[in-house]
Amino acid sequence: MRHRKMLFCHKGGQILDNVKPKELVIMRKLLFSSADCFLSAYHGHLTSLIDISPYKFRNLEGQKEWVHVAPVPDTYRGLYREDHEDPVTAYANEVKNIIEQAHKKGRKIAAFFAESLPSVGGQIIPPEGYFQKVAEHVHKAGGVFVADEIQVGFGRVGKHFWAFQLQGEEFIPDIVTMGKPIGNGHPLACVATTKEIAEAFAATGVEYFNTFGGNPVSCAIGLAVLDVIEKEQLQVHATEVGNFLMKLLTEQKIKHPIIGDVRGSGLFIGVDLIKDQAKRTPATEEAEYLITRLKEEYILLSTDGPGRNVLKFKPPMCFTMEDAKFVVDTIDKLLTAKMADTKHIGKSITESLAFTSKQFTFSNRTFYSKDAHTPLQVLLWQRVVFTYSNCQSYPNFIGESHLLDAFDGFCIIHAHSVLNKLV
Repeated sequence: MRHRKMLFCHKGGQILDNVKPKELVIMRKLLFSSADCFLSAYHGHLTSLIDISPYKFRNLEGQKEWVHVAPVPDTYRGLYREDHEDPVTAYANEVKNIIEQAHKKGRKIAAFFAESLPSVGGQIIPPEGYFQKVAEHVHKAGGVFVADEIQVGFGRVGKHFWAFQLQGEEFIPDIVTMGKPIGNGHPLACVATTKEIAEAFAATGVEYFNTFGGNPVSCAIGLAVLDVIEKEQLQVHATEVGNFLMKLLTEQKIKHPIIGDVRGSGLFIGVDLIKDQAKRTPATEEAEYLITRLKEEYILLSTDGPGRNVLKFKPPMCFTMEDAKFVVDTIDKLLTAKMADTKHIGKSITESLAFTSKQFTFSNRTFYSKDAHTPLQVLLWQRVVFTYSNCQSYPNFIGESHLLDAFDGFCIIHAHSVLNKLV
């Protein structure tokens, strides 16, 4: 980077907190087929950073009037997708329009904040050239471009040391923030900027002071981390293992329709789980089921994105090809088993309905237990076992039908909740 001024702190949030413009342009996420906005940008827990993190402020006091929100450049689920003739320009023009609207209200733009690869937003890979066009609009408005590399910097993306370099070698942000990996767990963070911006800050007379920032122990640890990244060729390693992991996951996409998209760079990868190929509806429950089952296999994954349906892969950079194969094999096993269970349940329900329809009329009826006149709730993902002795029915009590098993004198349901719709 051609930055000449560095400022050290002990956490990434502090670094971003030092950049306090009056007007911010940040990112939001739009869920397909919904008019409501799912805001997803995240920059930290400090009050000033919550204010520019829709992922947080939408659940708190809401968006401040000096914060402006732009669509995430998501070409899979966003406003402009892979079939758009020029998604780069289209997304950049959204930022341009926001700036123009702010100007009409008499406001000025101070900065554009963006994760170089939006993580909480769903492991998004912005199309190449997007940042350059946005920076052009922001600079024209008198603002600066701030790249948040706190999660994705230091070789994680493989091809480059910094994730913003994926936009093109010629692109350099005005301010770059770093944290987390710089100390490999030790509290250390840093901001890099141009000499011009640093001197403009100094000229304000507002002295910045940090008790722990730049202390010798933390700096020694930071240097050691850089040495390990270089000597163990972790950037090259991230490329090789990441490509292998992407290949394995893409093969699973062919096998399992629930996998809608596999995207990433190096050891930053997202797997977008969907309910259907046409609408790309987020498979939220299925994603939660999968990460829960993976924990039982001693594999820790989590979900991101507004729909909480994107499996995020950001393993330690010592992650190996053997590790990658183990993880993907386990995911394959769990998805295959889930599919088999679903088919079995569907068959059981069909057989049970075919049998029981001879015994009962289902229209506007609810079946009750023999001793307790209370409808029994349908349970999820259990096998149907039907006997019909001692089962009583009370027609027209409520306008919904439940198929219940009669077992030992009680009506007991063991079926998928879709049963309600079928009967």
